Amino acid sequence: MDPAFTVQVETGTLAVHDLIPGAARSDVPVVLALHGITANGLAWQALADELVRRHGVGTVRLLAPDLRGRAASRDVPGPYGLAVHAQDTLAIASAFGGRPILVGHSMGAFVAALAAAEDPDRYRSLVLVDGGLAFPTLAGRDPDHALSAVLGPAMARLSMVFDSPEDHLAFWRRHPAIGPLLAGPTGGWLQRYLEHDLVQSGDGWRSSCVLDAVRADGRGVLSDPDAHTAARRAVEAGVDTQLLFAERGLLDEPQGLYDETRLRALDPPAGLRTSEVAGSNHYSVILQPTAITALADAVDGQLATR
Repeated sequence: MDPAFTVQVETGTLAVHDLIPGAARSDVPVVLALHGITANGLAWQALADELVRRHGVGTVRLLAPDLRGRAASRDVPGPYGLAVHAQDTLAIASAFGGRPILVGHSMGAFVAALAAAEDPDRYRSLVLVDGGLAFPTLAGRDPDHALSAVLGPAMARLSMVFDSPEDHLAFWRRHPAIGPLLAGPTGGWLQRYLEHDLVQSGDGWRSSCVLDAVRADGRGVLSDPDAHTAARRAVEAGVDTQLLFAERGLLDEPQGLYDETRLRALDPPAGLRTSEVAGSNHYSVILQPTAITALADAVDGQLATR
C-alpha cells in the first residue's frame, strides 16, 4: 500500500499513511501513531477502523508513519536510534500542524515518550501501548542477545529469504500470536500490513527492515536511560499519559512484558495511569478488534478533553 504523504527530514523522506479517509481538515483532531520495532504504519488500521465506527468518517484523523529503516521509509539512512525517531516524530507533527494525540506501541511507545518529554507543548497527550517503560527482567543482559530473546521469530525473520509473499504469510501463520489473527475476521487487512513489509530481491522476498536500524533501536529500548525515563519526564512536564499493557507476551505466553508487580518495581510516576488489556498479547493488543476497544477508549478520553 502506497503511503498518502511524505515528510522531508534531514537525511531523506518519511512515508506517512493517512488511515482515515476524508479527515484532512484543519479542524479535525489528529492521532499520530508510532509502530513497533519490526512493524510498519499499517499496524494501526484496526484503531482507525474502530475510530470510524465510533465517530464516522472525517471526524478524526489517524496518521501512521513508516519509521525510518522500515517499509516505505526503509531508504531513509541513519543515524538510527530512538532519539532520531523522536525528532522524526516532531517533523511529522510540525508538517501537519495542531497538537496530535501521540500513540506508540512497543518500541514506538519509547519513541512517543521521548518525543513528548522533549517537546511537551507540541502534543496533546500520550498513550503508551505495551512499551515505554523499562523491561526490568532484561536489565544487564547483552542487548543483541536480549533483543533476539524478546523478539524471537520476528527478529529471525529479518535475515530470512522467502520464495513468495505466500511463503512469508505461511511463516506468520505458524506464529503463536499472529497466526490466529490471520485466520480471524481481520485477516484481510492484517495480510496487507504484513505484505507492506516485503521487498523483492534477486533471490526472493525479504523484510524491508534495515537490520542496523533494528539493532540500534533495540539497544535503545533495552538500555537507553533517556528512553527509560522519558515517560516520567513527560508526565512531570504535564503531558497526560496512559499506559495500556497486554496480559500476555510476544509469543502469546501467559507472562506479558508488564504486570502489576513489574510496574511497581519500576516506580512509575504518580500521574501515569496504567491498565491491563485482558485477553490480549503483545501483538493483538493493537491488531484484534476485541482488544482495540481499550485503546480506542483511551483515545476517546483525550478527544473529549479537546
